[in-house]
Amino acid sequence: MEALISGAGIAGPTLAYWLARQGWRVTVVERAGALRSGGNPVDVRGPALPVAERMGILPRLRESATHATTMRVIGPSGRTVARLPMSASGDEVEIPRSDLAAILADTVRDDAELLLDDTITTLRQDPGGVDVTFERAAPRRFDLVVGADGLHSTVRRLAFGPESTFVQPVGLYVATMPFGGPAETPSEVLLYNTPGRLVSIHPSRGEAVVAFIFRGEGLDRHAPHEAINGTYRGEGWRVPELLDRLRAIPDPYFDEVSRVTMPAWSTGRVTLLGDAASCVSLLGDGSTMAMTAAYTLATALAEHPGDPATAVHRYEVAHRRLVIPKQRGIGRAAGMLVPATQLGLATRNLGARLMAHRPPRASTAA
Repeated sequence: MEALISGAGIAGPTLAYWLARQGWRVTVVERAGALRSGGNPVDVRGPALPVAERMGILPRLRESATHATTMRVIGPSGRTVARLPMSASGDEVEIPRSDLAAILADTVRDDAELLLDDTITTLRQDPGGVDVTFERAAPRRFDLVVGADGLHSTVRRLAFGPESTFVQPVGLYVATMPFGGPAETPSEVLLYNTPGRLVSIHPSRGEAVVAFIFRGEGLDRHAPHEAINGTYRGEGWRVPELLDRLRAIPDPYFDEVSRVTMPAWSTGRVTLLGDAASCVSLLGDGSTMAMTAAYTLATALAEHPGDPATAVHRYEVAHRRLVIPKQRGIGRAAGMLVPATQLGLATRNLGARLMAHRPPRASTAA
């Protein structure tokens, strides 16, 4: 059996690892000319931790984890509102996204064919397989095609329809950029809010990462400098300094935070995985859900050998149970992260102060 996976981020290499061990011949196609680097730290926790452990990569994830132990919430005046401990129970790993992607890619380096700087241009399936054409590589036929190619998925567009049918903005934008050096306090994540706006400085590992997260609509995601400068002009704290640093970054990551909702993730021998199927990134454990989905799909394919259509249906039914609650919680998470009003911000900050004074809960991790 031959599988084509579009996307070499988190979900794609995780699936490639498990399929290769089941005897599949796996090809991974990635539009970028190199594996992605940069981006905010992400969490690997809950159901993704056993997946990482079975892959033998959990020690490497822990070695590459960030050193952040505390979140410091900063009020509009620049004063510290609260310091909140981050999880110390051992039941999650926070790791730079680029490090997670590199570790996952390394697990399949010798087991999967990797086509960089290429993309799928057409999909045509029949009951026996899927005929695929590429922008660069020669046409080929596969038993299964998996779109693990993110929010702006090519596979989803080709197999299911235009992006606008399935992608729903949640009213937030996010931009990230390197800080330009290490954070002054490598153990603290700094969060600065004014109504409708957030700036964070995360120490990450080595070079810190800056994130601008703000409310808005109708902005051009291909014009990040204009959008960010227009939104944050006149803000206090360290924002003027960070905007100066932004001017030196020619192409910062910038996108609209969105939710993907679809009545079905699969059609015949084509299926979607991770953000392509059910984006909850930034507000819903995107990396954890991606790794978990990949393992669930691989398990279903192992249980239904020679019948990918049945397997992808079983995977979808199982994984939706995890994703749906995450998507339902997006509005509340957005309200906590970026309160829209001064009242909402004051309420959130009061809650942060109260949480800071609670005694720590005993860990229930095994």
